[in-house]
Amino acid sequence: MWHKNHIIRRAAVSFASITVLTGLAGADQPAAHAASAGSGQSPAPASIPASIPASIPASIPVPASTSTSVPSSTAPRAFTPTATATAAPRGRTGSGSNGRLRRDPRLPGAEIFQGEAFDTCHTPSSSLMRAWHGTSPFGAVGVYIGGHGRACPDQPNLTDSWVRSVDRMGWKVLPIYVGSQSPCVEAERKRRYAMSHKAPGRRGEREGRDAVAAAEKLGMAEHSAIYLDMEAYDNSSTRCAATTLRFVQGWNRAVRKAGYHPGFYSSANSGIAHMNGARKAGSKDLPAAVWFADWKAPASLNHKYLDAGAWHPHRRIHQHDGNVTRTYGGRRLNIDRNLVDAPVAVVP
Repeated sequence: MWHKNHIIRRAAVSFASITVLTGLAGADQPAAHAASAGSGQSPAPASIPASIPASIPASIPVPASTSTSVPSSTAPRAFTPTATATAAPRGRTGSGSNGRLRRDPRLPGAEIFQGEAFDTCHTPSSSLMRAWHGTSPFGAVGVYIGGHGRACPDQPNLTDSWVRSVDRMGWKVLPIYVGSQSPCVEAERKRRYAMSHKAPGRRGEREGRDAVAAAEKLGMAEHSAIYLDMEAYDNSSTRCAATTLRFVQGWNRAVRKAGYHPGFYSSANSGIAHMNGARKAGSKDLPAAVWFADWKAPASLNHKYLDAGAWHPHRRIHQHDGNVTRTYGGRRLNIDRNLVDAPVAVVP
């Protein structure tokens, strides 16, 4: 995510390895959770139930950004951003964990944003958000609401009043939580936050509850999405991948239990490939939405590390550009750029 210096590598996790990880992934879970407890080329696309409308285009063009201010009347848009809490069409959505990943997240009350978003290390001021609204191509902003692994832990602008203010302006908010990192996290500056192999599921549950508390403090209501930021890690290491999966599952359980939607951010060829493999292996308690980073790929909600029918519809974000400086409305900021069709914060 912010200031991550993404490492693009050719790690591979075989389906057989993921199956082994699935068996390991319940090792430290309490009995109460027992019942609910990637690589190269993607296999043939999974089928999408006929009752669910396909809404992820093969590629959505993103207009070229500019480093100069753009008048409000000519602000570029890839398409009109929308957010809705209306019920999705009824129909068969599948059963179990994998079925849940293919149904419309509006069924349990999520709000969906479709359009372009930016994220930045420090939450921007309300005045900058006002200057960028209508002059930039963006309609949503990613903010770092909590977690001991945040690169910018001091967030003077991030308050409940800021959230309400930008919501009234018309912005949508993508809450991001940066907690413990994988034991085999690749970025050296993130290794101080690497989790141990001891009881990762329980650690994930504790941090999931902390993420919910942070969202509640900012006035983000139930049915909001919260995205767990897990920096690139070596998903070819069986033990490390199993520990990471248990942590993510525990985090997801706690967030879901509180009535929120757990999302997951990671590099496409690392954490996203790992989650996709875990999904194919039948793992439970997986993220409700995925946010994949690939700065070398064109802006698109499809990716070779995600099967076509997985996390669909309205469950994907692509961070396609990063560490770029843009100026709109006379205000300059260093950002990452994202293409979004996914749940956001619900602000009453």
